[in-house]
Amino acid sequence: MSTVTEHRLDCDLLVAGGGMAGVCCALAAARLGTRVILVQDRAMLGGNASSEIRMHIVGATGLHAGLPLVLEPREGGLIEEIRLELAVRNPQRSAALMDLTLYEFCRAEPNLTLLLNTTVVAARVTAGRITDVTAERPSTEDRFVITAKSFADCTGDGRLALEAGAPFMRGREAADAHGETLAPAAADAKTLGSTILFQAKRHDRPMPYTPPPWVRRFTPADFKFRPFGKGGSDLGLEYGYWWLEWGGHLDTIKDNERIRDELLAIALGIWNHIKNESGLDAAHWALEWIGFLPGKRESRRFIGQHVLTEGDLFTSRAFPDAIAYGGWPIDTHPPEGVDAPDEPPCTQNHLPHLYDIPLRACVASTLRNLFFAGRNISATHIAFASTRVMATCAVIGQGVGTAAALALRAGVEPAAIAADGALVRQIQQRLLRDDAYLIGLPRADADDIACHATVLATSAQSGGEPALVLSAQTRTVHGLPLVSEGGAPSPPRPSIGADGAAPSDSNRPANQWENVLKELETGRTQALYTSAPPERAAPGTHRWMSDPAAGLPATLELRWAAPVTIREVQFIFDTGLHRFLTLSQADGYTARMLWGRPQPETVRDYRLEAETDAGWQLVHREAGNYQRRRVHRLAAVVTARALRLVVEAAHGLDHARVCEVRVYS
Repeated sequence: MSTVTEHRLDCDLLVAGGGMAGVCCALAAARLGTRVILVQDRAMLGGNASSEIRMHIVGATGLHAGLPLVLEPREGGLIEEIRLELAVRNPQRSAALMDLTLYEFCRAEPNLTLLLNTTVVAARVTAGRITDVTAERPSTEDRFVITAKSFADCTGDGRLALEAGAPFMRGREAADAHGETLAPAAADAKTLGSTILFQAKRHDRPMPYTPPPWVRRFTPADFKFRPFGKGGSDLGLEYGYWWLEWGGHLDTIKDNERIRDELLAIALGIWNHIKNESGLDAAHWALEWIGFLPGKRESRRFIGQHVLTEGDLFTSRAFPDAIAYGGWPIDTHPPEGVDAPDEPPCTQNHLPHLYDIPLRACVASTLRNLFFAGRNISATHIAFASTRVMATCAVIGQGVGTAAALALRAGVEPAAIAADGALVRQIQQRLLRDDAYLIGLPRADADDIACHATVLATSAQSGGEPALVLSAQTRTVHGLPLVSEGGAPSPPRPSIGADGAAPSDSNRPANQWENVLKELETGRTQALYTSAPPERAAPGTHRWMSDPAAGLPATLELRWAAPVTIREVQFIFDTGLHRFLTLSQADGYTARMLWGRPQPETVRDYRLEAETDAGWQLVHREAGNYQRRRVHRLAAVVTARALRLVVEAAHGLDHARVCEVRVYS
């Protein structure tokens, strides 16, 4: 007699997978009123960023971040909200608090039901549509049959899509399949490998290490291209090495247990070499933690309505259905990992420009109501080598969640969204309203009455005029010509053929890993930045900046020709999107951030006042803000001729910075 209890649940959107893509997908949809069930097969959220694996979240900031008021590539929206929350509430850089913060975000949404320790094991398809999925939670002996209108597979491995019969790609396509110069000549089943990270701690006395007999043995020749014990980077002794990689020549799903065992032998063998054989002064260092769940880079990639390719990324192709963007280099690794010691652990092909990710790469080609988000989206192996990183997965997740919610509201199936131009524009404008960034897409919100106001301020800097709070975008992405660290001009950007092809072998972009090695050796490196393509960059600061000489408080005023009704006011504040910001266990990487505190550009204390028939009235006061996007829904509708924001203090700057103001009736 079975002890399993079956439950029948119903929702609007079923999201499978609780990594950064799944969390952002579920949150975005739930906040727009969609009834969401989020199914996660682990006990915590976060995927590769969780305390089980502990990889820091990277994305369009690449290896060199950006430049103040010139290039701000860091992702906005939900992933920025999460990062800012962690930076303030987790100064101790606890990995477990990453799990807890994501859990709190999900628990805070009344429209979101979270099922942890639960795995999708089956899907039922009728007439080209998924009708329901079956999910099991062995720890409580429960089975869930979940009916939904739309489904989003954010599982990485694509378990839901696989059960539903969606076609997928695995391994590396041949160069001639999509005209990709970085692809191998012949196709194969090899993928990027997996990594197990570890953490170590320095103690006040010698801490000997005796390895178990089954560890891998290494020699100095094995580390020719794989440095360790280097300060000022993420290659110190306190945090394990991303290049500790293996298993891409196997099946990263079916062989995962074997891969885990071998990675443990490799990790402990590397630690043994560092401690006992390398000659480094590591006597006082001891292992503090080691992962038992491999951080998986690649497995299945599903075939959508569009397959992203190398050419799409290198040419920064403009897609009319863009819902997210990327900018991490095309970062390929030898599938054999540490078993290929004569090859660099990665080839990070620099992308000169940020690139669009279209909704069609996130919608199944054969099923009417299935989305993908995360590393399993529709992309070739080469394009995936950039889209796979977690901050990019997160903004894809927010894009998919927003598309799912608005399509459900409009009664449009996922497969039909891209053909509905009005709906696509509505989705894109909602993403902009929620502080996502879409390359070259201007603000065009008919409901925003701020656009009809005259904007004034008590003071302003040149280039930071008050009217810029109504500009086309909320960040600066035009960048500068490439320069070396010493200020000398760098080699020109790789040229792109008129036919949209990627650079040829003779004009291939720089490998950023070579710059890392050069920096470790000389302390100097060439700065390789990734900006928006010039034709879609809209140069400018795109924010009001008060005059420091005038001091604080500083006032920004919106005045209308006739009284308007106001119910909701939204601000986008400056949070320093030019710099790195992410929870990391690497001391050197964290030193490049402002961690454990609010970002200094951010408005801290402010009040909001409305000019009514009774004069100026206080309608909201805020103290201690550290978030970028703040939405204030007033207790009652106010009829006013003008609205003013009085900035009383920032977290570090001597002046006010506001990127955007929106006002809704």
